[in-house]
This record gives sequence, structure tokens and C-alpha cells, in this order.
Amino acid sequence: MEILPTVGRPLSRRVIEPRLISFLPAATEMVFALGAGDCLVGVSHECDFPAAARTKPVVVKPVLPLEEMSLREIDAAVSERIGCGQSIYQVDERLLEQLAPTHILTQDLCQVCAPSGNEITRALAALSIEPEILRFTPHAFADIFDNLRELGAAIGRLAQADELTAAAHARLQNLVELTKRSPRRPRVFLLEWIDPYFCCGHWVPEMIELAGGEDGLGRKGADSVRVSWTQIAAASPEILIVSPCGFGVEEAAEQAKQLLQQSGWNDLPAVLSDRVFAVDASAYFARPGPRVVDGVELLGHLIHPELCNWPGPRNAFRQIHVSEIAGE
Repeated sequence: MEILPTVGRPLSRRVIEPRLISFLPAATEMVFALGAGDCLVGVSHECDFPAAARTKPVVVKPVLPLEEMSLREIDAAVSERIGCGQSIYQVDERLLEQLAPTHILTQDLCQVCAPSGNEITRALAALSIEPEILRFTPHAFADIFDNLRELGAAIGRLAQADELTAAAHARLQNLVELTKRSPRRPRVFLLEWIDPYFCCGHWVPEMIELAGGEDGLGRKGADSVRVSWTQIAAASPEILIVSPCGFGVEEAAEQAKQLLQQSGWNDLPAVLSDRVFAVDASAYFARPGPRVVDGVELLGHLIHPELCNWPGPRNAFRQIHVSEIAGE
């Protein structure tokens, strides 16, 4: 099975001195990974990695006061606005025109993750010279690296994209070989939202498979959806991973503790065997950028700690113990 696309396929486009605006954190990470950070002239409010991304002008902001809202309020408000055909983002059209981009990097995958559709059309109407729009719409893991190569081709850095893809493939293949030594693939449940409950979708179930686990509720190649407590209990996960979209590890840890205080959760095999983890979703799972490879390696460590080390930062995950919750 091909884990990632084969490098070296001809993509011949080249643009001299591109001026890039990224509406998408994952695309921003790709730009820097390709060594093209100096070409990035504008970003979204969520583009926070690497640190240099935070120095760029912010062109896109949310219209909702997300920091003041609960998880359920966010879910309800976002669902209502999308249902009415309204955007949850605002593009600074005056700044966009001043920055005069040659390329806009965005997506057509999720209306919650970044501007798409009507917002892009309105933004383009404000520009005297229309830029090239690169829309990244990954559904599978390999699609992420197809997008990386597409970006590399568009800005004259295809060789760098091929090098990154080859290195990622080697790391993943090494992990797959390690996890093959395990006699079984544990049952995993990764939550992308806890109120209401959402399973994982798109590339994340495949990440779990590459790491030697199985998520029976995950939707490989498809949108994450709401799931019921009955479905979760029936899945009987041996490993529970709380990975709320848009949040770091500390927020995820607090949400995991909220889960374990709800009726029934302490009876799950994952809780009984002390295998509940909160992870940094923004860094390793929710954003389809280069760090998903780190995410697979992190999952390998959480699922098969006897086989797989975690070489990344210690604050990438936290193990949540029922005993520490009872003592709070």
C-alpha cells in the first residue's frame, strides 16, 4: 500500500517572487516547511506556527467571540450561521488589496476551519489583479502531501516538497514496521469535540491505522460527525484520545476531565486501564500540514508505548488519571 504519493511526478509551474496570503494554518506551515516564509505576506488569526507566522499581518478573523463561548455554544452558533448561509469569518478586504497577493491559499474542505466559497468570491472582488487560488481539500493522508507538492510547484519549490515527502514516507514506514511487531491492534476512540461528541474524520482514522490502532467510530475520508454515548459504549475503546479541534493540550486535558466526570465514562476499558490521553490537536491532528507525521508518531507511542518512543516535546500530550480528577 502506498502511504504517500510517489515523488518526482512532473509539476512544472513556477512563479517568480510570489506573494502569498494564507487563510489556512496548515498551508502556512507548508509555506515555512518549504523555506518560503519570506514570501508569506498575510495570514489568518489562527496561523501561529512556526513563531514567525505570528509576525505576519492578519487578514482573516472570526466573527464570533469564540473565547467567550462554551463548547456547546460554539457548536450551536457555528451550525446556525452555516445553516443560514452565513460565514463565521471576516476577511479584511482593504488589507488584502494593500498586500496584493499573487496567490491565496485556502480550502474547500470545512466551512469551520477557514474561509471558503462565498468569502473568497467577495474578497476577490476587492482586488484589481486576481491572484491564483490554491484550494487544499485533503480527505486522505496522502492528499496532504499532494497539496504540499502542488504548493511547491506553484512557488518554484517542488524539489523541497519532494524532499519533505520522501522524508515523511521514510518515517512513516519505520513506524509501520515497528507496530507490526504487536500481536494486535487496540481499539481506539479519538474525539474531535466533546460537547456534543464528535468522532474523528478525514485523515485522522488513517493516522490511527498507520500507528497500529483501529478506531471503529472514525470516518476515514469523510467528515467527522456527532456520535452518541450508546455508540461510544458499544465501541468499548481500550484507548481514549481527546483531541478537540482548535485546542492545545492544556485545554484538551480540561475537557478530558469533564468527560470522565460524566456518567458511564469510568466504565470504559480505556479508563479502567488508565489509558486516557489529551493531545495537542492544533499541532498534530486537526491541521493537514507537515506535522501530521509527528501526529502519527505520537499515536504510535500512545497506542504501542512498548514499541514506539515519542521524540517530540513532552507537552504534546497528557495522560489523564481518574485518581487526579477525584482529588480535585
